[in-house]
Amino acid sequence: MATIAVAGKGGTGKTTICALVVRYLLARGETPVLAVDADPNSNLGQTLGVEVGITVGSAREQGFTGDREIPSGMTKDDFVQYKIQEALAEAEGFDLLTMGRPEGAGCYCFANNIIRRYMDALADDYCHVVMDNEAGLEHLSRRTTRRTDVLLVIADAGIRGVDAARNVLDLAAEMELEVGESLFVLNRAGDKARDALMPEIERLKLPLAAVIPEDPALFEAEVAGRSLLELPDGSPSVDAAAPLFDKIFGTV
Repeated sequence: MATIAVAGKGGTGKTTICALVVRYLLARGETPVLAVDADPNSNLGQTLGVEVGITVGSAREQGFTGDREIPSGMTKDDFVQYKIQEALAEAEGFDLLTMGRPEGAGCYCFANNIIRRYMDALADDYCHVVMDNEAGLEHLSRRTTRRTDVLLVIADAGIRGVDAARNVLDLAAEMELEVGESLFVLNRAGDKARDALMPEIERLKLPLAAVIPEDPALFEAEVAGRSLLELPDGSPSVDAAAPLFDKIFGTV
């Protein structure tokens, strides 16, 4: 089993990269997959064409941490596990778990703490785990024993995106995250942008693993609100990402 975490500043297309990873795994029968949307600005479900109902964060709003909310004969831990299972949105070949954010006053750490306790056991039921992370890597920092096999750091075609990627790497080092391999992906960029940014990219001291070009098919799907899992074979983004995913899932 491989655990793939995707991180980068908002707007770089990290959720799109997550969807491409899931699409790749489904196409090759590497199922079931657990997709985790750990970004408070949750949109992985929409990108994957899955309707999100209850989230882990919304469980707090339901007040299930109070003993009075726990059904008779059920322990608090049993009830928490039940709620997390309820939060799993099932789809063909994969499930989606959305962290969400409490709507009222409260700390987003609550959702992270619940996931920390149960993610390892939950992940054992899947062939692979793909996580869409917030820029601060909060979810990864609160994990327990399971390491992240590959951290994909995403940037778009601009200096600010590369700078944000550097911040992600610095943060991962500061948190002493257990990561098998970190790889850099330049998204929505062509050869000219890659060449212009190469001096900054080289300063990352991180392998440039893939350059994902602008993709009209992907753009049309996003505008229409269609799932990116429906992208056709041969589309530029699918073809550009495939060698990277071949490498990742052929070695982990």
